[in-house]
Amino acid sequence: MVKALIFDLDDTLYYEKEYVLGAFKEVAYYLGNKYGENQEKLFNRMKDILEGLGRGKIFNIICEENNFDEDIKNLVNIYRTSIPKLEVYADSEEFLNWAKENGYKLGIITDGCSKVQWNKIKALGIEVLVDKVIVTDDLGKEFWKPHKKSYINMMNYFKINKDECIYIGDNPNKDFIGAKEIGMMTVRIVREKGDHIKTHRAKEYEADLNIVTLLELKEVLKSNN
Repeated sequence: MVKALIFDLDDTLYYEKEYVLGAFKEVAYYLGNKYGENQEKLFNRMKDILEGLGRGKIFNIICEENNFDEDIKNLVNIYRTSIPKLEVYADSEEFLNWAKENGYKLGIITDGCSKVQWNKIKALGIEVLVDKVIVTDDLGKEFWKPHKKSYINMMNYFKINKDECIYIGDNPNKDFIGAKEIGMMTVRIVREKGDHIKTHRAKEYEADLNIVTLLELKEVLKSNN
């Protein structure tokens, strides 16, 4: 019998790009004010670089193009300390409330810089909807998914075994490997938007079940009770 539902955060419970764009706006605001440049123009250029080249050197490119004499580490810190306005997906909120009302234990396991992930959690107000959050960076970068430690820690916290929990995520590159090694049931949510919606891996990386909305999982749980 399933007693606990454990979730990934980014692109599973909310659209992660909204955080990225919100943080970009704060960096653009800082640079625009400091150097007398148009903030919207800087923000739009950051979006263009993201779409064309992905993450990694966006702030370096912005500074080079505009001859900004800026410490990139300072811009990264502004990005990481930002708390933009975020909202969980409508189906996420509905599902989490339903699951809580029906006695399921709820947890989140999320990778990424600890400061950033906790700011996302704060911005989403999601701690009131779940019982336990594990940011793997707090354990050490070597324990980021797919390492099994966070999954085991969550089971120990809830005092459940592998047959009593389901892990739900979106990224087959890392979300399901550790969970499947332990023996958890895994569910992949493939939403309309997200970094990994077109990612396909070998069977051992993929989840046991694919869904497009958490309300599908709700029906599966109801049918098994």
